[in-house]
Amino acid sequence: MSEARDEPTVFVVEPLLPHRLRRPSDALRFLATLIALTAVILIMLVAKQTLIGLEQDVTQGTDRAPALLAGIATFLSGAAVLVVPAAFAVERVFHRDGLRVAEGLVAAIIGMAGSYLIGQWLVTAGPDDLVTLLTGGRDLEPLNALLSSVVAYATAVRISRRPTWRALMWTVTALSIFALFTGKQITLPSAIVTVLFGMAVGYGTLYGVGSPNTRPPGNAVIAALRKLSFSPVSARRIDDDHQGSRRYAIGLSDNTSLDVTVLDRDRQVAGLPYRLWRRIRLNSETRRRAIRSLRAELEREALMAYATQAAGANTPRLLGTSEIGTEAALLAYEHLETRTLDDVDDSELDDDLLAQIWEQVLLLQMQRLAHRRLTGDSIHLDREGRVVLTDPRSGEVAAGDLLLRIDIAQLLTYLALRVGAERSVKAAAAVLGPDALAGALPLLQRIALTRQTRSALNKKKDLLPAIREQIEALTPQAEVDEVRLERFRPRTLVTIIASTLAAYFLLSQLSKVNLLQVITTAKWEWGILALVASGLSFVAAALMIRGFVPEPLPLGRTVLVQFASSFVKLVTPPAVGGVAINTRYLQKRGVPPALAVASIGASQVIGLASHIGLLLLFAYITGSSATTSFTPSRGLLAVVLAVAVLMVIVLGVPRLRRIITKRLRSLFSNVVPRLLDVLQSPRKIAEGFGGILCLSLAFVVCLYGCVRAFGGETSFTTIAVVFLTANAIGSAAPTPGGLGAVEASLAVGLTVAGVPAEYATSSVLLYRLLTFWLPVLPGWAAFTYLQRHEAL
Repeated sequence: MSEARDEPTVFVVEPLLPHRLRRPSDALRFLATLIALTAVILIMLVAKQTLIGLEQDVTQGTDRAPALLAGIATFLSGAAVLVVPAAFAVERVFHRDGLRVAEGLVAAIIGMAGSYLIGQWLVTAGPDDLVTLLTGGRDLEPLNALLSSVVAYATAVRISRRPTWRALMWTVTALSIFALFTGKQITLPSAIVTVLFGMAVGYGTLYGVGSPNTRPPGNAVIAALRKLSFSPVSARRIDDDHQGSRRYAIGLSDNTSLDVTVLDRDRQVAGLPYRLWRRIRLNSETRRRAIRSLRAELEREALMAYATQAAGANTPRLLGTSEIGTEAALLAYEHLETRTLDDVDDSELDDDLLAQIWEQVLLLQMQRLAHRRLTGDSIHLDREGRVVLTDPRSGEVAAGDLLLRIDIAQLLTYLALRVGAERSVKAAAAVLGPDALAGALPLLQRIALTRQTRSALNKKKDLLPAIREQIEALTPQAEVDEVRLERFRPRTLVTIIASTLAAYFLLSQLSKVNLLQVITTAKWEWGILALVASGLSFVAAALMIRGFVPEPLPLGRTVLVQFASSFVKLVTPPAVGGVAINTRYLQKRGVPPALAVASIGASQVIGLASHIGLLLLFAYITGSSATTSFTPSRGLLAVVLAVAVLMVIVLGVPRLRRIITKRLRSLFSNVVPRLLDVLQSPRKIAEGFGGILCLSLAFVVCLYGCVRAFGGETSFTTIAVVFLTANAIGSAAPTPGGLGAVEASLAVGLTVAGVPAEYATSSVLLYRLLTFWLPVLPGWAAFTYLQRHEAL
């Protein structure tokens, strides 16, 4: 197509652009509306009484409104809520935009049908509390069909982009809600839920049917380049960049070429969930704005491109920028014949090439420019073999030290994936110097690297430690503070959620207990026995540790370490805190780190085997106690068969079998030799195995005493089965000290064993008080004492 009479026609070689697009922004708005709808419903259920009272107050206020005013509002809203959408439809049809109106009608139909069907389901089978909130106990629709269809229509026709129509539409909607409320045809919760439901339907319809493609085609790109005084004679679409932006190769009349990147407005939210997740998860200096406007994106890339050129780095020159209407913008770079480093064979990565790469990065570092994406697709080689840096859009101008060090860590890791850790570190040290590498040492974390590099590291999990070893060998005396980039780890979210649920469970159970009655009726002589057993458990744990460490350990201080571990367990899962603090204690006692880990691992392995053995023994005894012959219970047989089937399935899957084999290999290479050292001393055997047995029996006696304190008559063996089962469940729970999981398992187990529910709850709470909460204060004192005396 010709752009002007005196300009030659340029045919753009590109695929036909689709007539309609599914915009990521519509999908994100749909998901955000669903999340808001879910949150509103949950808040309503939690604050049910408050909402009912608020609605009563509002109802009393609206009842005082003059009848004439209420009548006028009802008439106007009833007419306007239909007239305004119809008028907007007519206006769009006159502007030949009838397809948008059709989309709105589809959304309105879906909104009306969906609200009716959901309302019928709520009335017949929905939660009673939610139905009461939405209907106010009256014969009303839980979701107003008319209101939901109007909101869905307004959302689908994108009326929000027209300020005048938007204000008019929402005014009419508010009047309609007021009229329905004064006429007692809707409740406030129902109005909120209906509006959010209509918006969700509208955004869902937009994403489902797609939106008209407003991206400017190739001829619009040619026209914009001509306004920048370029004379294009050919154009073709090439592969999109890593962010999904369109790219064109443009030939000019002077036999030179341009590489043009087009930023489309509808692509600005692409990858938004990932960017938001990184923004929330990482510390402030590494965060970027999750959402940027088209203009901000254009200015950011242009500024970084000009700054890189001024720094003297070898990079394609930015020759011009321009907006293309209101929906896109372009950046025109000089064309360089290059190939990416990913396309270069590893054998071509000699020391000279590695040095060139680091010299280019050094130029950026000297001007405090962070590239932030030093990967194989942004590092190129031209025909003469010179290094060219591309992709400035991800960079930062006037970057802080942390970002500059992350760049070094990223490039070190990428090159190590190609040429090995030793060559990568050696090449970097020759250009940047050992001190710069020492500064990047704490940034060699997976979270600091790009997504592609993290994925590649999955196959070479020992690479980062190897890079660290090479850097430490260069700078053995360097002291570098640890840098924590992560605000939290994903498992922290699991722990928080699990802890919240556990706290809710404990509070609900505690509310069922009559504390005054418990105090006055309990047999506290059994409670004293439980307290003594709880105290002896710390001595047994100390004996267990001493038994699996060939080196001599003082009993008193080892007991204090077990008390300190009870304090640490308050903030860590049960299987983590004790292991970590005992390992640290052994290292402070002069035990080498590998042997310390092996000793604690040996005690954990034998403890697990003992735990399973005791569980099977007590379950066997419990199952046979009611019969004349010593035969196992059916429940035990079912458990054994289930475990056997699970083992067959696990061993039958090659991937799972390899994982287990790898774990067992590490076990036999570290733990078993330590066990052989222990088995040479009969005294150590007695201490270790005796401590494990006494530890389990002490907890069983403690729970048994708590149950008997409240009048429970369950046998000792049954209590042992309940404890051993609940303890296994609690060890797997992600909450601190197994909080919630242990209580729930013990309460359920005791109830199944025949203990009345109220007594079971009281017994469990007393048991956890003696074994988990009461040792916290002496544990804190022991932890402080041991730290002061450098024992931890």
